[in-house]
Amino acid sequence: MLSVLVVLVLFFGLTVFLLDMLFRDAAERSLREVMDAQMIALIAAADPDGPESVTPTASLETRLETPGSGLYAEIRSASGETIWRSPSVTGAQVQFGPPLAAGERKFFFTHVAGTPIQLAVASRSIVWDDLHGAPAQFTFSVASSLDAYQAQVAGFRQQLIGWFAGLALLFVAVLALLIRWLSQPMRRLETEIKQVEAGTRERLGDDWPEELSPVTSNLNALLEGERMRIKRYRDTLGNLAHSLKTPLAVMRQALAQLGAEPRRTLDGEIDRMSGIIEHQMKRAAASGGALLGQAPVDVAPVVTELRAALLKVYGNKDLLFETAIDAGTQFIGDRADLTELLGNLLDNACKWAKSRVRIETSIDAGGDTRRALGFVVEDDGKGIAEVDRARVLTRGGRADEATPGHGIGLAMVHDTVELYGGTMRIDNSRFGGARFELRLPGRMGTFLVS
Repeated sequence: MLSVLVVLVLFFGLTVFLLDMLFRDAAERSLREVMDAQMIALIAAADPDGPESVTPTASLETRLETPGSGLYAEIRSASGETIWRSPSVTGAQVQFGPPLAAGERKFFFTHVAGTPIQLAVASRSIVWDDLHGAPAQFTFSVASSLDAYQAQVAGFRQQLIGWFAGLALLFVAVLALLIRWLSQPMRRLETEIKQVEAGTRERLGDDWPEELSPVTSNLNALLEGERMRIKRYRDTLGNLAHSLKTPLAVMRQALAQLGAEPRRTLDGEIDRMSGIIEHQMKRAAASGGALLGQAPVDVAPVVTELRAALLKVYGNKDLLFETAIDAGTQFIGDRADLTELLGNLLDNACKWAKSRVRIETSIDAGGDTRRALGFVVEDDGKGIAEVDRARVLTRGGRADEATPGHGIGLAMVHDTVELYGGTMRIDNSRFGGARFELRLPGRMGTFLVS
């Protein structure tokens, strides 16, 4: 609309300029014709009675008889001497220009001396042959005020600008309505895509214009194909991990028949394989990342459930478990993924905390929706050394080998965050322990502290 408006202003501006120029030319030609008629009337009324004398004998236009009327006339001899002036010149210093050569005509604009009044002056040289035995040459001049001419031009210009401005506004309004009507399908498509991204609908609607039907049908096919691909991935990985658990259980039972030393060696390898299977089964339980069309998940209920469960598990620690959750904040993804992710983080925090654990959320309303939801989990434990922070995010990596565990929880968290296109950072907590900061897909909610 701005581009069209700029072009329209330039086009209409040029049109107004050209029409104004044409009208001024037409008005000037009309002024010349009127002054020529007045000149002819003055010449017709003149009665030369000698080479250097002429006097208008017929009645002239009334304005020529009225001082300051705006119409002035003068007759000069060939030598330039003023022979006659109209009574209207009285009190006005009108300059009619120099005398002209025989047969010469001249038209020009000038000012009344000492005033801003503009005049148009027309002069013509007339020669009477055989006047009293000798030719007589006179210069007739008529001057007319431009007030009426300028008022006419100004009035036309004002009307011209007004009409074209109104026409431009009308054109822009009609064009805006037309564009708005034509772009309704595009706005609908934009709205539905945002709804799919936010998880409030699973697919795009039907009944699209012919130009958009291929796009929407292909997008719907893409969404459905992505859901099926993730489902097959989850099913295949889950089946594989589950099928390996039974052979491992049989192997563990068979170890009872071996000696202590071989049993310890094989037990360790079987535990390692069990840890791998557990990790893969957890990944299989995940949705495989943020999908378009997923229903958003309320964060507060998930955190509340995890808090209640962990306070029971670590009841012997008498933990201060703080939450600062945005009421209504939603995670755009799978609820199981969110539960698994926060459960591992909070379990890790409770395990290492001395007396305090805190989880809080934040929303970046103006940022990328895929990383709009922020989580911060902190504890007052001994923290994680900077050299160990990258290792604890790998499968089997642990900061304290003496503490029981498989080193899978944080690796699972890291994998899930990556699947959703988010970010994860480990830092020092303000309470003295570890601080985990995550950015995940989400939407804004109102703030609530509990």
